[in-house]
Amino acid sequence: MKILMVLTSHDQLGNTGRKTGFWLEEFAAPYFVFRDAGVDLTLASPKGGQPPVDPKSDLPENQTEAMARFKQDPEAQRALAGTRKLSEMRSKDFDTIFYVGGHGPMWDLVDNPDSIALIESFYNSGKPVAAVCHSPAVFHRVMYKGAPLVQGKRVTGFTNGEEAAVHLTEVVPFLVEDELKRIGGLYEKAPDWESFAVVDGRLVTGQNPASSTAAAKALMEVLAAVHAA
Repeated sequence: MKILMVLTSHDQLGNTGRKTGFWLEEFAAPYFVFRDAGVDLTLASPKGGQPPVDPKSDLPENQTEAMARFKQDPEAQRALAGTRKLSEMRSKDFDTIFYVGGHGPMWDLVDNPDSIALIESFYNSGKPVAAVCHSPAVFHRVMYKGAPLVQGKRVTGFTNGEEAAVHLTEVVPFLVEDELKRIGGLYEKAPDWESFAVVDGRLVTGQNPASSTAAAKALMEVLAAVHAA
């Protein structure tokens, strides 16, 4: 089993002058779900190399078991420091693709031609695709059979309420919840900050950082079903 995990290379939070990147829990939790299942993992980002960690995701109040484990795991740290270039990735080499969230993807992945083509290639070849928190926004230009990929499918992602709570409603290029609805997604959500993951066929989405483990486990179940079929 081979999984491609995609992270952002973007570290500027709009024009606020503040730093952003990927959310550490949204990498660490799925990474260990996959690795503990014996999956062959490849990490990629638009620029390759070490992706930027959102400094807020590593604050004391945001620490999790998976993050603590990551900090004690040289193998995981090496893997993260050496991400491959997204443009060199091909769907034929993997069983599925998983997008790590954080605010960074809102700037360098949502309209990225390599990313869009890659997701379409995975989905067109019968493979599942997954994203958590802000990363379901990467589907906003992805097409399937002439319509938006998410059209008519159950999806979740970072809520308008969660974005308002972190005071970034006016900073992000668009709101994940609004955009998924606009392109025809059947958007669902749990109360803000609770774990919530949705599976619709081969599309797996998670709502927020707390949903990282649930989304990764859901993807593993979908993969098992695809392989059984």
